[in-house]
Amino acid sequence: MTAAAALPAHWKWRSDPQQPADAAIVDIDGVLADASHRQWHLDGPVRDWNGFFAAAVGDELLTRHAELVRGLDEGLQVVLLTARPFRLRQLTLDWIERHGLRWDLLALRGPAQDMVHSVRFKRQALGLLRSFGFTPAFAVEDDPRIVEMYAAESLPCLYVHSGYYG
Repeated sequence: MTAAAALPAHWKWRSDPQQPADAAIVDIDGVLADASHRQWHLDGPVRDWNGFFAAAVGDELLTRHAELVRGLDEGLQVVLLTARPFRLRQLTLDWIERHGLRWDLLALRGPAQDMVHSVRFKRQALGLLRSFGFTPAFAVEDDPRIVEMYAAESLPCLYVHSGYYG
């Protein structure tokens, strides 16, 4: 079994599985997708995560950020690493296709990982990527907590200010 074939079953290659290589890790919400229209679901003492994620279908593309990803070195694999839950997989794939985004691998939470905190989830995913042979060169992220986690994991990270985090 190749390393590419051994990745979690809920992760999705754009086409046939590839041999893991040098990679850029790119977040979706707040980096490629403008989620500002659904942020209100997270205001107040009780966060409505179901409403927040259900409204992702209406996200606009953050065009300049998508252009940045399109312009990355062709030798880099683009891993879209998102804390979106598994139930949004098809919605996310449709959104990616509709906007013609560059990507090689979509890595999102598994069916049993909904309650895993996003920082912990992305730390685990980074470890999995590395263990399967990916060599992450850098990440692009809008959550300062995840930017700090990447720094602790010795991964350079380009911080994109989405305005979602106080």
